[in-house]
Amino acid sequence: MLEIIHCLRNSKIVKEFSIQTFETFEKGFFIKIKAILINDTELFNREYIDSVERNYSYHWQDKMGNLIVRWDNACHHRGLSTFPHHVHINNEVLPTDKILCSEILEEIERKILKA
Repeated sequence: MLEIIHCLRNSKIVKEFSIQTFETFEKGFFIKIKAILINDTELFNREYIDSVERNYSYHWQDKMGNLIVRWDNACHHRGLSTFPHHVHINNEVLPTDKILCSEILEEIERKILKA
């Protein structure tokens, strides 16, 4: 959990963020975070981590709430080479190896600075 906070706090593209939900369990935690980026888009992060599994979603959307990109590991799209990890771009679901906060923010930063 501290890695996620550190990642957001030290990112050049995160203007501000807030923890929406934080729950701890005997062997893990659940956290939901909302971040406002420098171009006023929003990034919603949800992570559940315990000693057995990690479930995550990074949902990046525009000011109007329209999906730009979402990275997650929901157990569908079994045919992808990176299953369960995948990315939603427009109406496509594609394989991805970007599964960490730092990797996802680097990808978003490239897209924002390129625009």
